[in-house]
Amino acid sequence: MGLFGKIKDGGPVVREQAAELHWDTEDPFMFASHHFDDYPRGNRQQAPPLEEIKKRSLGHDYRPQYGYRMYGGKVAPGFPLHTHWGYETITICTEGYVDHFDSLGNQGRFGYGDVQWITASSRYGHCEMYPLAFADRDNHHRVTQIMMHIPNEKKNKGVEINNVWAENVPCIRKDGCVIHVYAGTYEGMTGVVPNKDSWAADPSHHVRIVSFEVDPGVKITLDPTVPSASRNVYLTDSGATVAGKDYIPQTRLKIKPDAEVEITNGDKKSEIWLLEGDPIGQKMCSFGPVVLATDKEVREANAVVRKEEIKDWPWNYVNKTQPVATDRFIRYADGREDRPTQKDPRELPPAVPFPEETEKTDEPAKKVPVQDYWNED
Repeated sequence: MGLFGKIKDGGPVVREQAAELHWDTEDPFMFASHHFDDYPRGNRQQAPPLEEIKKRSLGHDYRPQYGYRMYGGKVAPGFPLHTHWGYETITICTEGYVDHFDSLGNQGRFGYGDVQWITASSRYGHCEMYPLAFADRDNHHRVTQIMMHIPNEKKNKGVEINNVWAENVPCIRKDGCVIHVYAGTYEGMTGVVPNKDSWAADPSHHVRIVSFEVDPGVKITLDPTVPSASRNVYLTDSGATVAGKDYIPQTRLKIKPDAEVEITNGDKKSEIWLLEGDPIGQKMCSFGPVVLATDKEVREANAVVRKEEIKDWPWNYVNKTQPVATDRFIRYADGREDRPTQKDPRELPPAVPFPEETEKTDEPAKKVPVQDYWNED
C-alpha cells in the first residue's frame, strides 16, 4: 500500500497507488491481498526445511526469504486460528492448496482455481494453512483474498461457508488471455456467488470480481458499468498501458466506472484484477478482526473474542493441516461432503503418503495430554 496520487489529465484513470502484497480497496470492498510464494518440497509436516525457517520471525513472517513467506505459520505456512466478525472473505487459490478448519466444525482443502466464500456476519474462527503437499517437487502457491463489507442490518445473522470448485468458475479463453469471472457478468459469463447474504449475490449491486491472465502485449477491454459503482484495477507481475498511459507493476488504478477502458499488458505474463461494485454506503467501525456498526459494539465484540476464541476451538491444533496426500474437499459439521469431479493437471502426479514409521520400545505408549495448541511436532 502507498500514497494514492490523483491524475488530472481528463482520462478514465482517476488515481494510482502502489499495490504489492496488500491492496487498498473501495466500498463495497474492505481490503484485499495477493500472495505468491515459491515454496520448496514438503516434508512429513508439509512444511519447509527447518534450516530455512528457524531464523525467521515465526508467527509474523511477511518478508520473503528463499522466495517465500511463512505469514503466521510456525511449522507449515499460513494463518493459524483467527477470528472474522462482520465481513465476508472471498479466497481464490489459483496455485497450491489451502487447508481449512473452523470453529463450527467444518473442514476441507481447496486450491488450483477453487474459490472459498465465507460470509461471517457473526463471530467465526478458522485457520487457513498452506500445506507443502508435494515432496517430489516445489510447491508454488498463489492466493488472492478479497474482503467485502456486509450491510449493518445483516450483521450478527450467522455464518455461510461454501466452496466453488474450479470446474464451476466461468472461464473465457481467448488468444493470449484467460478470464475467470468470480462474481458479476463479463462477456456473457456470470460468476457463481453461493452465499445468499453476500452483497455480491444481488445483481442490482453491480459487483464484479474478474481476473485476467494475460500474455505479454495482449490487449483487454473493460466495458462500462453504472456510474454509481466504484471500480479499481490491479496490475500484478507486469506493468501495462492503460488508456494510453504506461504504469509499472504492482499498481492499483481507480477508474471511472462509466468509461470503456483498454489495457495492454506489458512484457511479462501477468494477472490483472478487476474489483467493482455499488458501495454499501454505511458507517462502520472496526478494530482487530471485528467490523460492526458502532465503536461500542466493536469493543464488546473484541472482549468476547479474547475470552472465547480458544475456548470454542474444536480442533486439537490452531495450525491444523490435512493429512499428506489429501485431495480437495469440503466436509461440513453436519456430515455433508462435497468434492470436485476433476483434478487440475498441476496436481499430477499426486502426492503420496510417507511410509509409516514405528518406534521400537519395550515400554507401552503413554498418552500425553496436549500442552500447547500449536502443532510443532
